[in-house]
Amino acid sequence: MVKNTEVKLSAVAGDLKRSPSDALVIGVGQGTDGPVLLSNPLTAKAAEALADSLSVLGITGAADQAHRLPGLAEAGAKVLVLAGVGKVCGSQPLTEEALRRAAGSAVRQLAGVSTVALALPTSSLGEVAAVAEGAALGAYSFTEYRSSQDGLKDPVKNVVIVTDFAADKALKPVLDRAALIGKAVNATRTLVNQPPSHLYPESFAEAAKELSKGLPVKVTVWDEKRLDKEGFGGILGVGKGSTRQPRLVKVEYSPARATAKIALVGKGITFDTGGISLKPHLGMGDMKSDMAGAAVVLNSVLAIAGLGLPVKATAWLCIAENMPSGAAQRPADVLTMFGGKTVEVLNTDAEGRLVMADGIVAASQEFPDAIIDVATLTGAQLIALGDRTAGVMGSDSVTAPIKAAADRAGELVWPMPLPEELRPSLDSQVADLANIGERHGGMMTAAVFLREFVGKGKDGEQIPWAHIDIAGPSFNNGSPYGYNHKQGTGCTVRTLVAYVEDILAKTA
Repeated sequence: MVKNTEVKLSAVAGDLKRSPSDALVIGVGQGTDGPVLLSNPLTAKAAEALADSLSVLGITGAADQAHRLPGLAEAGAKVLVLAGVGKVCGSQPLTEEALRRAAGSAVRQLAGVSTVALALPTSSLGEVAAVAEGAALGAYSFTEYRSSQDGLKDPVKNVVIVTDFAADKALKPVLDRAALIGKAVNATRTLVNQPPSHLYPESFAEAAKELSKGLPVKVTVWDEKRLDKEGFGGILGVGKGSTRQPRLVKVEYSPARATAKIALVGKGITFDTGGISLKPHLGMGDMKSDMAGAAVVLNSVLAIAGLGLPVKATAWLCIAENMPSGAAQRPADVLTMFGGKTVEVLNTDAEGRLVMADGIVAASQEFPDAIIDVATLTGAQLIALGDRTAGVMGSDSVTAPIKAAADRAGELVWPMPLPEELRPSLDSQVADLANIGERHGGMMTAAVFLREFVGKGKDGEQIPWAHIDIAGPSFNNGSPYGYNHKQGTGCTVRTLVAYVEDILAKTA
């Protein structure tokens, strides 16, 4: 499980004939007066002839366009690929995200080709990093359950970035980071793409151990007996209806000279039928992705460890399968959560917040500097922000840096409020609170519920906390776009790693 082919990233400058490739990718933008050929390593004569032919060839420069032409001898490539980068404005440089998406889109569409040279314009190491990262994200496929590989194309194995920074000594760590980020995101995608017949609480816990091998992390697993003994009522309550027993997995990276301490809590519902409050059958198969939050926090910590960042980072994977059966929890049941609070279950399909509450309490007991939870928590997130933008809510001291990190990483995250008038709607007649409240603004109501379980730090104040709802952007049901393939996207791994890097930059 979770076996990905990793792309090899390298760089070259100068004569392309010395570094032959199967395909050379050159960028084309959408200018105000038509398509614009971006700066490239071709001779002036060849570039001019090509630029004059763009409109005739039907090339517009729109994002995700990839037109293949016969290769040029001077390019050292069998095929010339003109990749759209989207709208361009005069001499203004492309954003790093535009480069990331263009590189990812080209590499994704060139599956079946072994070696690709990317000659997109790069004027800084940051732009080279974006191209490399996009390439690593584009070079992905999920075919492990195919009985035959006939007709399937392997992802690109080698990517050569054509850049003037090829000889820069600072380039190697840039490429190494891009490869590691790509590996983490792709491992997250592969976990999300697993069928529920193969990924269930116990196998998810084993996958966490497998992915952690070779890294300086400690993995601890709570089975159903330990969960019961220690009082993890939320995780146990949700998992009661399944023959596959729940798990809590702690993945801890604790370097000797850590300058900060963060906890990441992830929702790991390996399949969500809704329980007794059964979901409609239409689209239920997508509920294999309801464990995306746990996959994200797992691979974020592993990436942080792989980069050797001096911060203590702990992932809490709250894993259960939500099934209806004679043993399942019922609407009107009361659960005693880890830490002692009681919750009346009014809707068994609001199960993610129950497992997350246990994880947040457990994380709080270690007094981290911040807690960030990630979950495919509510359908209301899609109503509010659509399929591609995650919502972030919580303490301003955490949500603002997360938004800044997401912007830097090229991911779509938008801050949402936590209106105080939502809290009374969670009042219960028989328990400390109910697991559902105000329907309107349901994404925020769910976050208000989670906030009730965030503990106090050693200073007596509530631990800084943020909740990221990735219900929409974690799973792509539409056509592939940019560096994103169908199904699992691995969203917010890049944001969380960037968040930690930003913390360290501020304390340096």
